[in-house]
Amino acid sequence: MKFVALVSGGKDSCFNILHCLAQGHELVCLANLYPAEPDNDEIDSYMYQTVGHDVLTLYEKCTGKPMYREPILGNASNQKLEYKKTENDETEDLYRLLDKVVKKHPDVEGVSVGAILSSYQRTRVEDVCSRLGLTSLAYLWQRDQGELMNEMCSSGMDARIIKVAAIGLNDSNLGMSLQEIHPTLLQLNKMFGVHICGEGGEFETSVLDAPFFKYGRIVITEKSIVKHTNDEVWYLKMKVGFEPKDVSDDPIDWKKHVVVPPLLNETFHEIYESGKIRDEYSVAKVNINEKYWKFNVYETDDKLYISNITSVEESIEGQVADIFKQLSGTLNQFELDFENIQSAKLLLQDMSNFVTINSIYVKYFTKPLPPARICVETMLPNNTHAQLSVVVLKELDAKVGLHVQGISYWAPCNIGPYSQAISSRNDQIVRISGQIPLIPMNMTLPTPKDDRLSSTLSLKHYHSIKEVTNYKNNLLTICFIKDCNLVSMVQEQFREYISLCEDEGYTGTENLVVVQVTELPKGSDVEWGGLSYREECESLNYDSDSLSEDEKENESKDAKDKVKVSYVDKLSEYSTFKDNRFYEIYGDVLQIDAEMPQHCEVFPAVAVYGASGNKSLAIVESTV
Repeated sequence: MKFVALVSGGKDSCFNILHCLAQGHELVCLANLYPAEPDNDEIDSYMYQTVGHDVLTLYEKCTGKPMYREPILGNASNQKLEYKKTENDETEDLYRLLDKVVKKHPDVEGVSVGAILSSYQRTRVEDVCSRLGLTSLAYLWQRDQGELMNEMCSSGMDARIIKVAAIGLNDSNLGMSLQEIHPTLLQLNKMFGVHICGEGGEFETSVLDAPFFKYGRIVITEKSIVKHTNDEVWYLKMKVGFEPKDVSDDPIDWKKHVVVPPLLNETFHEIYESGKIRDEYSVAKVNINEKYWKFNVYETDDKLYISNITSVEESIEGQVADIFKQLSGTLNQFELDFENIQSAKLLLQDMSNFVTINSIYVKYFTKPLPPARICVETMLPNNTHAQLSVVVLKELDAKVGLHVQGISYWAPCNIGPYSQAISSRNDQIVRISGQIPLIPMNMTLPTPKDDRLSSTLSLKHYHSIKEVTNYKNNLLTICFIKDCNLVSMVQEQFREYISLCEDEGYTGTENLVVVQVTELPKGSDVEWGGLSYREECESLNYDSDSLSEDEKENESKDAKDKVKVSYVDKLSEYSTFKDNRFYEIYGDVLQIDAEMPQHCEVFPAVAVYGASGNKSLAIVESTV
């Protein structure tokens, strides 16, 4: 796609341009925000690097691409991690800048951004991109900083240190190249935990030359050192000039140093090798003529479970509209809104109706952090086009989540109105959206078809979300498949995955429910999702440091014991339903031969599989 590159002049924004070019995207123009006051080299911005911004006046000449610039007029009015449009916020300056670019270049589709760890920056760029119909291209996101710095040092970029603000760095480091300061950064990282790429604000850089500088480089003609504050913060004030260059004899093959991380790292390659496909099961699909289960609402201290919403309207659009009308009415009864919804299970009778159904669904989730979601085609009753069940947080301020909309190497961006994961500050549990095996950098399924790779890759995406959210311990993992011959493979891969988690010091349960459905998003053969938790009490509304080790252990044990999975051939075999529990029933609903619990979500499926083979029903009992 054609893209505009957001440039601060620093190494990250320039190195991400190289990754965009390596992925086949076309650089159309550059864009930059600068301090409104002419003599103010650096402003106190949460969002933008402005020190060294004067260098950017020569980027247009060096690259041969137009540069669009706008002054920073706003400030950090909205400092919440998840951003929504706020008047006089500095993010709206970015909107003004990119809106200008789009009007000049309507064929631009992507925006290059150099965010590595900053979710604050990422969410704001993604918000602006979403409003303008653009795609964020953030190939450095969640990359290992040590690997990145090695690649930057070898890429042919000439990036100089122009600001230092960390222990072990001082004015003598100003003007150094990345190659010159790299050994010092490695040492400071070992001694003090200094971020090798400066993600903690330890230093900032200015790029004077790069492989996409086709027509010239920037040279420093004058420089002076300025002490910025009373602390040990120094920056380099420069006067610069343009020096033409002959690119026909470029000694650096930069593409060799723009490393695309492998789809599977060493650990997940072992998981890939562990799963074998066996022809063990044969399950007949059955028609469900009527609905055996009811809409119900279950209330706890901090949540609301609204389950099994369906409609008797005739048309698809009519049913979905009626489902959301029912949901809206229930939310209103409890003085809650759609924004409070933590997660959703959207079951479809026919995946070919997804676009129609999703076009209605998306209208109700327009604010930051839409619910985590599982959406599959399964065995719904005749004339039932969709069924919706949701978990709702009573306290909106307790809602925390991960909603990545930009393309990267990390994991797939969202392909619909859902977040990758949503948790609550009031408990230790995160709900993770179903992950299919999309290749993150191009959002396509692997070709040629490889079921083992697909399962491993989607499991890796699931694991990546757990790591970024810091909810690393397994509580309940659900694997959706279409072909019963994949059962043994996913079970073996999960056992290997549990071993991996234990090797990395994670705890948790081995709760796995394999659910056979009739279709998955984008025609995928496998999807992994579920719940995980963290042992630390940092997600609770009190200070974990005030707890004794015994209390912390009890908190961990409590989280681990919040979910119990049982398998039965008939519902009547399960005789311990409790009024103060919530139940999820997966499987062949024709085997529901007894009264269901008062509070339950029913997930009709072709079949379910436990560790010992296929059963008619899987019952998940929870207090989460």
